[in-house]
Amino acid sequence: MKVAALTGNAVARTQVRAAAHAVTAHWPEYLMEAGGLGLFMLSACGFTVLLEHPASAVHQALPIPWLRRLCIGIAMGLTAISIIYSPWGKRSGAHLNPAVTLTFFALRKIEAWDAAFYVLAQFVGGTLGVLLAAYVLGPMLIGHAAVNYAVTLPGEPGLWIAFVAEAVLSFGLMLMVLTVSNRPSLNRYTGLFAGALIAMYITSEAPLSGMSMNPARTLASSLPAHVWRDAWIYFLAPPIGMLLAAQAYLLSRGRGSVLCCKLHHENSSRCIFRCRYHACGREVTR
Repeated sequence: MKVAALTGNAVARTQVRAAAHAVTAHWPEYLMEAGGLGLFMLSACGFTVLLEHPASAVHQALPIPWLRRLCIGIAMGLTAISIIYSPWGKRSGAHLNPAVTLTFFALRKIEAWDAAFYVLAQFVGGTLGVLLAAYVLGPMLIGHAAVNYAVTLPGEPGLWIAFVAEAVLSFGLMLMVLTVSNRPSLNRYTGLFAGALIAMYITSEAPLSGMSMNPARTLASSLPAHVWRDAWIYFLAPPIGMLLAAQAYLLSRGRGSVLCCKLHHENSSRCIFRCRYHACGREVTR
């Protein structure tokens, strides 16, 4: 019993040291992930108010729902592109999504503690972004039933259609990220592909599930809105879809083809991941 207790204590101390080292060495990347998703949510709330609040002049000028979704989709696609290509996105890798981080962890491209702190940062950052939007726009404005903190909810077709839609869209996004980001000749365009997909998804799929693909994005809106109906869809479907995409990619290309987990690697920012991006021609700094 004493040996087991001593062994357990040694393991616990090792884990504490590993966590402390991760925070000390990589805290800038964690803050950048939090800030990135916070900015994304601030943009999501702002454009949702602009285009969906009944009192908005833009809403009144665009009475066709799909046209308003197209505008929101373009705005959020451009927001995602801006974050991915920003100095923060280039350094952190711009996961901005726990499902993305967990998928790369399953692919053995990110250390366990880095993955844990990335996920924590994404949840905290997204929530702070929505709270900041409420402060800037006014809680009465952003809390209006037509906006409701940009919360994600299943559409009229039902919750199982929403679940399948979230899983399929997440599958498509992750498969694209793996296919493009792991080709040195295409890596620099990963953000453009991601932004285009987000714009297309919001325009075409939002009536089915609200288009989340991101557990942290859903929690960030649900928490201040106090709306948790069918929230399980957005916590389960995106990771399932992305993990399936990772398996499909491995079956077709092999594990050795996964070079890193940065969405944008053609830059001079340091890389904290299990990186094999030799084609960049630089020494990888951990």
